[in-house]
Amino acid sequence: MAEETPRMRTVQQSEDRFLASDVFESARHTLPPPNGTGSIREDAREVDIYHTCDVAVIGGGPAGCAAAWAAAKAGADVTLVERYNCLGGLSTGGLVTWIDRMTDWQGNHVIQGFAREFIERMPPEAVAGPPRSDWGSQDPIKAGYWGQRTSAFHGIVQWAPTLDPERMKLNAQEMLLEAGVRIVFHAWAARPVVEDGTAKGVVFESKMGRHALMAKVVVDTTGDGDMFARAGAAFDTDIEEGDVHHSMNTGWVLGGVDMNRWINWKVLYPEQLRELMTRGREALGFFQTPYVSWRPDIALFLGPRQSGLSALDVDDMTEVEIRSHRLMEGHCRFFRENAPGFENAYSLQSASQLGVRHTRRLAGIGRIERKDWGEGKAAPDEVGISPSVSPKFPVVSVPYGSLVPRALDGLMAAGRHVSCDANSHGFMREIPQCWLTGHAAGVGAAVAANRGVQPRAIDVDEVRAILRQQGAHLTEDAKVAAARTEAVPAE
Repeated sequence: MAEETPRMRTVQQSEDRFLASDVFESARHTLPPPNGTGSIREDAREVDIYHTCDVAVIGGGPAGCAAAWAAAKAGADVTLVERYNCLGGLSTGGLVTWIDRMTDWQGNHVIQGFAREFIERMPPEAVAGPPRSDWGSQDPIKAGYWGQRTSAFHGIVQWAPTLDPERMKLNAQEMLLEAGVRIVFHAWAARPVVEDGTAKGVVFESKMGRHALMAKVVVDTTGDGDMFARAGAAFDTDIEEGDVHHSMNTGWVLGGVDMNRWINWKVLYPEQLRELMTRGREALGFFQTPYVSWRPDIALFLGPRQSGLSALDVDDMTEVEIRSHRLMEGHCRFFRENAPGFENAYSLQSASQLGVRHTRRLAGIGRIERKDWGEGKAAPDEVGISPSVSPKFPVVSVPYGSLVPRALDGLMAAGRHVSCDANSHGFMREIPQCWLTGHAAGVGAAVAANRGVQPRAIDVDEVRAILRQQGAHLTEDAKVAAARTEAVPAE
């Protein structure tokens, strides 16, 4: 396949991460580097205003969908701009159909609001996951069964279902339309409109040309912080080398498989599984074993995970796509010839979106940090609660300040680029956490627009009240009030 043999390292399960994974490192490119030199001058021009609204949400992934829905439900006039032809981002176009944990280690449903309504609106046949009665169960049989189906970790059953991507696309679309959101597909936001340190809207490109969308508040849910970075807001890019969250891949699915047979075989014959994986790495270089999907006859591949390449570099992104499409066919052939349950496998679909885990993280007025995991305290400005990475830690309180830039006004951020340290990003980037932060940012943006104030100046208690009305799960107000008192320095 490639002249270079990639270097592989295995990330082991630990208290800070609950999935083991192979990460392949290879920075060599298939294509030669570009030969461009110098520069050209682009002529200045007038840009027509396409639309004016209260809240402009840029990016229709999990965070963007939640933000647009929540802002509209809170009374704002909302427009969502999405560069692809569907909503859902990596959960649909990226085929990341496994939705990570929404329960704590006791089985309590802590990520609710938009997330809960979204899943409850899905048809039953489009959702594969443990029944509510099993959430939090430590029964070895149940945990063993669901552990092979990405819904049990550290021996505890979790609410972490796998969903049908096509039904997710339709579900998100209908939820937003019912809420009154204007959706603009096939439009790429190119840059923010900033005046005197305040975001006033965005300029986007489409088949119609270049247009402006003006808004009282812009919510950046691009996943990469494209809007806040181009507006000049501060951000962080450091990574935790031992984790997988800075790697990339293109997902794909194989049809015609028997995942129950595959699971039984790999559980009963672990030595044969190890031998299969060794042969796969030798044959293909990069190698990945499958996950279950929403159907037992479809296998999900979320890899191989490739590091040493940047999702902000077009040549690196192209390289991952070239490798991944080759690997899809190579894996299909290898598994069909060697793996039980894959005798009739065929290539069904590759993701239309690149699987990016990390690029930029907002430098916000608040931050989620590893040092606070063990405290179990509510943030003084809490707007959400996330499960922790292992039973050793209590739930993690998400502060409103993690969504607000330190200096830039008129803009909020939600999704995988919220303000947090590299360790916390490992779970704050997941789809449920993106729903959580998107929901909070959408309400915050609506309150700011409705009140005619900047997002940093809103009353967090008003945001929390609306979040509760919209079904979000939050710490009791008295505990949050006590946290505020503790946070105020003594005179």
